Amino acid sequence: MQITSFKQYEEDFKKSVDNPEQFWGEVAQNFQWRKPWFKVLSWNFNEPNIKWFEGAKLNITENCLDRHLEKNGDKPAIIWEPNNPEEESVTYTYKMLHERVCRFANVLKRNGAKKGDRICIYMPMVPELAIAVLACARIGAVHSVIFGGFSAKSIADRINDSQCKLVITADGAYRGNKQIPLKDVIDDALIGCPTVEKCIVLTHVRTPVSMLKGRDVWWEDEVKHVNDICEAEEMDAEDMLFILYTSGSTGKPKGVVHTCGGYMVYAGYTFSNVFNYQPGEVYFCTADIGWITGHSYIVYGPLSQGATSVLFEGIPTYPSPSRFWDIVEKHKVNTLYTAPTAIRSLMSFGDEPLNGKDLSSIRVLGSVGEPINEEAWHWFDEKIGHGKAPIVDTWWQTETGGIMISPIATVTPTKPSYATLPLPGIQPILVDENGKEIEGNGVSGNLCIKFPWPGMLRTTYGDHERCKQTYFSTYENLYFTGDGCLRDEDGYYRITGRVDDVLNVSGHRIGTAEVENAINMHAGVVESAVVGYPHDVKGQGIYAFVINPEMHGEEELTKKDILQTVTRVIGAIAKPDKILFVAGLPKTRSGKIMRRILRKIAEGDTANLGDTSTLLDPAVVDQIIEASKALK
Repeated sequence: MQITSFKQYEEDFKKSVDNPEQFWGEVAQNFQWRKPWFKVLSWNFNEPNIKWFEGAKLNITENCLDRHLEKNGDKPAIIWEPNNPEEESVTYTYKMLHERVCRFANVLKRNGAKKGDRICIYMPMVPELAIAVLACARIGAVHSVIFGGFSAKSIADRINDSQCKLVITADGAYRGNKQIPLKDVIDDALIGCPTVEKCIVLTHVRTPVSMLKGRDVWWEDEVKHVNDICEAEEMDAEDMLFILYTSGSTGKPKGVVHTCGGYMVYAGYTFSNVFNYQPGEVYFCTADIGWITGHSYIVYGPLSQGATSVLFEGIPTYPSPSRFWDIVEKHKVNTLYTAPTAIRSLMSFGDEPLNGKDLSSIRVLGSVGEPINEEAWHWFDEKIGHGKAPIVDTWWQTETGGIMISPIATVTPTKPSYATLPLPGIQPILVDENGKEIEGNGVSGNLCIKFPWPGMLRTTYGDHERCKQTYFSTYENLYFTGDGCLRDEDGYYRITGRVDDVLNVSGHRIGTAEVENAINMHAGVVESAVVGYPHDVKGQGIYAFVINPEMHGEEELTKKDILQTVTRVIGAIAKPDKILFVAGLPKTRSGKIMRRILRKIAEGDTANLGDTSTLLDPAVVDQIIEASKALK
């Protein structure tokens, strides 16, 4: 299954395009199935309706755990590195992880969970988070993991959308020198969540929490009532495995649905190949399991391949900007997969934090979440990889389930800031505004995929029409990624950023409409418009133009009030970096806000705003430009 030369990549790619069913059928043979498929693929992008490995039966946890027990039961599966470096790290072997997952799966059953139920998980980056995810999959329940930075309102929206029956959380979480009161946030969320019957709470930070009789139970108490024998539920390849909410260009988050069979095959295949994973190596992905990167490349991908994965609770700069390098040295990490935001942040501290650190174990480096700029790419290459570790700059999305365009470590010649070439099985095309294919090299356009792959989303939960409208209706018979892309003279792909109203802030997708809705909830705000602008560390920052006539001269205080409102409605990750109060917004006569103009102003590029004569009030643009000059 592993590609070891560029020639083999070319052969595999050709085969995957000429005969995709045979190609994926052969890849899928590397996994354990209870019953084989009768058809590899049936698809239609108009409805859309995609089915992989039809008729096959499996349980993904048997592939991630049980099948490794006989030969590799004592091999480390997860090495947990706590937030506080003074605390001991904890290693779970495959055997231990299997036992804990089975035991917690029985806890879920004891608390009324069954196949098909949706379970919300809101936890810190502790081994129990991975255990909870796998326990849901073990019994056929559908997990919906919510990142620990979201607000009570955001959580309630997600719980109600998927009608979760259970919630799994912890008393709190550590993030650097901060403590986050997870259970308090969940309590606030659950006031408006009638479908939730039980809440299982893990003790982690030992902070006092409220426990409601009949609803809330302690993880530690529950595991004492059950044994560690739990037969894995038989699942159909197309049964739902998880829902993961992602921001869209409307205010309402959408629940991306991934299914058991195709997702397993794709996550395992891409992990093994992109990182050129070798048995016995230590792999460290710094993402949070609350995002797709953590699902695919901390939990399912690595475990399906019998890998050893480092799970880190903290942040890269606590207690010092040497933390990543200390972890690499301590655990002799061979592969480090992180985000450009983290790389740029660590770069800003200079070389001092790297002094005396032994990074010689690193063999492969990876970047995820957003395109990596050249300066950061070179720093990562020279300072961390010492020019010897290939960088896999991976492009993919929550909706794709796994990496789509990326170098294959040790195989593909890399190029700074390029995602390079599509993986076997992926057929990207560039199209113009009208959906006409742009052929040849040295061109740019909107990035679409013209053929299905096993890891792709199947629907958006409870709203299939939204899935169709968002991904399959912009261009006929194509999956539209929402990204612009350049294909250079060598046929290498470089992602140039979103072409819709979605921002990419520190690798997290945030819909402009969602932030605007939150700002507009603030009492004094009449209207707002949000755009992205280049940010040295985050890649994209959030710039908000706000009409708020009732400030009573308290401009700075009003800004803080607005930030507080956004934090309460969405979470701190969506707070604007800049707020500019304006008297009006540039609108067309039909009332549409011209974000293109605002984007230029936010970027400081006011010399070529294009034609403003179609605006209802062109003078408003000059007023905004004048006001923006005073904003630092």
